[in-house]
Amino acid sequence: MAKNLLIVESPAKAKTINKYLGKDFQVLASYGHVRDLVPKEGAVDPDRRFAMNYEVIDRNEKHVDAIAKAAKAADTLYLATDLDREGEAISWHIAEILKARKLLEGRALHRVVFSEITPRAIKEAVAHPRQLSMDLVNAQQARRALDYLVGFNLSPVLWRKVQRGLSAGRVQSPALRMIVEREEEIEAFKAREYWTIEADCAPPDQGFKARLMRLRGKKFEQVDLTNAAAAHAARDALLKSAQGRLVVANVESKERKRRPAPPFTTSTLQQEAARKLGFSTSRTMKIAQGLYEGVALGDEGVVGLITYMRTDAVSLSMDAIGELRQLIGQDFGARALPAEPHFYRNKSKNAQEAHEAIRPTSALHRPRDIAHYLNDEQRKLYELIWKRAVASQMQHATLNTVSVDLDAGGESMFRASGTTVVDPGFLAVYEEGRDAKNAEDEDEGRKLPQMKIGEAVPLAAIEADQHFTEPPPRYSEASLVKALEEYGIGRPSTYASIIQVLLNREYVILDSRRFKPTDVGRAVAKFLSAHFSQYVDYDFTARLEDELDAVSRGEEDWVPLLDKFWKPFKATVDDKSETVDRSEATGARELGSDPNSGKPVQVRLGRYGPFAQIGSKDDEDKPRFASLRPGQSMHTITLAEALELFKLPRNLGKADDGEDITVGVGRFGPFVKHGTLYASLQTGDDPYTIELPRALELIRAKAEAAANRIIRDFGNGIQVLNGRYGPYITDGDKNARIPKDKEPRELTEAECVELLAAAPNRPKRGGGRFGKGKGKAASRPAAKAAGKSSAASSAAAGEAAVGKTAASKAATRKAAPAKKAAGKTAAKKASAKKAAVKKAPAKKAAAKKVAADPPW
Repeated sequence: MAKNLLIVESPAKAKTINKYLGKDFQVLASYGHVRDLVPKEGAVDPDRRFAMNYEVIDRNEKHVDAIAKAAKAADTLYLATDLDREGEAISWHIAEILKARKLLEGRALHRVVFSEITPRAIKEAVAHPRQLSMDLVNAQQARRALDYLVGFNLSPVLWRKVQRGLSAGRVQSPALRMIVEREEEIEAFKAREYWTIEADCAPPDQGFKARLMRLRGKKFEQVDLTNAAAAHAARDALLKSAQGRLVVANVESKERKRRPAPPFTTSTLQQEAARKLGFSTSRTMKIAQGLYEGVALGDEGVVGLITYMRTDAVSLSMDAIGELRQLIGQDFGARALPAEPHFYRNKSKNAQEAHEAIRPTSALHRPRDIAHYLNDEQRKLYELIWKRAVASQMQHATLNTVSVDLDAGGESMFRASGTTVVDPGFLAVYEEGRDAKNAEDEDEGRKLPQMKIGEAVPLAAIEADQHFTEPPPRYSEASLVKALEEYGIGRPSTYASIIQVLLNREYVILDSRRFKPTDVGRAVAKFLSAHFSQYVDYDFTARLEDELDAVSRGEEDWVPLLDKFWKPFKATVDDKSETVDRSEATGARELGSDPNSGKPVQVRLGRYGPFAQIGSKDDEDKPRFASLRPGQSMHTITLAEALELFKLPRNLGKADDGEDITVGVGRFGPFVKHGTLYASLQTGDDPYTIELPRALELIRAKAEAAANRIIRDFGNGIQVLNGRYGPYITDGDKNARIPKDKEPRELTEAECVELLAAAPNRPKRGGGRFGKGKGKAASRPAAKAAGKSSAASSAAAGEAAVGKTAASKAATRKAAPAKKAAGKTAAKKASAKKAAVKKAPAKKAAAKKVAADPPW
């Protein structure tokens, strides 16, 4: 066995590093986090200085055992997990596990870090190890404890006051608030009309346009012309005073320099990949992870192509700068190389996590040379990183802007501008993207003809154009990441997971690649803003992040930080649990009165989404309900639109057999009905406009499908059916498998009766949406939510755990009636007990896994 054991996070990284270190080293992977908080209340105990109760994550037990087995045979252990605080915490957890198993006695334990996976960097790191940084570990523990405490205490309040299965998180809740507030800005926006006036100039050599800058001696503002009459009057007056020409009043030429953008940080990489490549933040990080861990480059073997992709630093090592400058001189010439290197200042105060920016491990791996070793997404992202790093060390670009003022007479003036590139410098390689263009961008690339003061420029026309002010745009992934960074919400490594949690929880959707909050998301954001305002406040969240950074630098103790947060937070949770009204919490709105009955019309948020309601539970008649249509929001729907929903079900006419054909909307969407046969509407079908011929077509298709499902029908309830997993026998209460040697179409009634009698008595599944037993259905939203968050970040780990715990409690309560019913006879009771005992371990393990898998 090898004398040295080195532990990394991913198997791909382990495979690459193993080749670099030789036979004296064994390299194993932890497969990410190895321990997490136990998924139940009390995992963080505020009364015992926030003691944290950890357990090994189920899915990684075998990897932990493999590490422990290898550690027994090794003399020296190297912890080489990632170089951020998450990586430091993983190393600490591994060390704690080995310590508990008494495997550290007599063995040297080292912590090694590297920002690139190259032979030089790995060997350098192993030659200069350090000790574990408990400051970084405690910062991560504090973050994890905060997320857990928020999730376990705030999420149940949302369950009771807004909707079951919801959750709140310390970091994603302010991000959700940001998206919701932008939506409210858009809804409140009132478009205003305004007019612009442009002169169409027509000199002999080259035509150009000029914008009106002064009108009758006053600077022309956007709000000066707000209707067609005023705009046309101004245009006519300008035409009259100009008399077919404009006179050059001033020519100004300015040369300016544009510096290149710094190399990528995590957030700027995510923003540019979203703008230029259309990648989601999570996709960007996944591709970058692969480039960092290594790609096989033919004879070179597996090579890590980029440095560590979770960083908020913009600095480069001197070795990297030297190599970049060498490449620039070779490929772009001495003119493109500045006399001195460019140095960029880190904005992050957290020096311990400020390593290098994201760059190629070797600039000499030019994209064109290695493109055939990469898949399309890897190639695009690597090229983006390579170009940005190279451009960051290139000569500035020199631009020349010419502005010409043109006198129209009557104290009115037009201006035309054009910008040309004198020396492209870094622009020959890379130009940073923008979310929105400004006036300077529009002028770039436009070249004006040579003009002199006093020269008369022929005027072809003066045009007045109508415009309307536009609302602020919804956030894209790029602009949301930029906003999160500007507000100090989260950290670069968490942006992708924040976005993923919001999408997984269905608090937001992507509409034309822009974030739009759902009604549930808006309800959560409004509830938290109204009753937990401090905890979704941008400044508060940013200050807390700064304090966590201070812990990582050893400037602040983590326990007092948690204590300062916990006491007022817990008091607020206890108060709001008792005092908040549910209708107010869900954002219910009264729209007006139903003209037919005079009863109030409301929109509310229910278990399965938003719905309209006529009447109330106190009325003599039961209230009427109708689900909102896709695309409708309870926050913007009008009374007329809500009343339209109650036109369903509609009678479309009669079928050939005289039965009515109706259309309605159920819990699972719109459908047409013929007798007892239901057929779902297809994409493009609208329940409010569908007509009888199309409905009959859907009914026929459903009837044919149902007929094909029946293999044999004996007329007494016993049938042989085609099921999801193949043919089977049923009498409506029991199902029986068909032996492999039996042909389903040839089965007799007697054979079916015999097989049904021999089939085991399985307890019916919880009725959920169709029956009384709701245990399974009740737990489904929570399990789904917790399961989804397993792909997100540590910011949502508390939510995953609380989802499981609350779901389990709810399922236990709701399953009680069904369990009681199941125990009516001794035989049924014994059978159910036997089935429960048989299934318990698997069920327990599955539930444990859903809750314990943190969203890393």
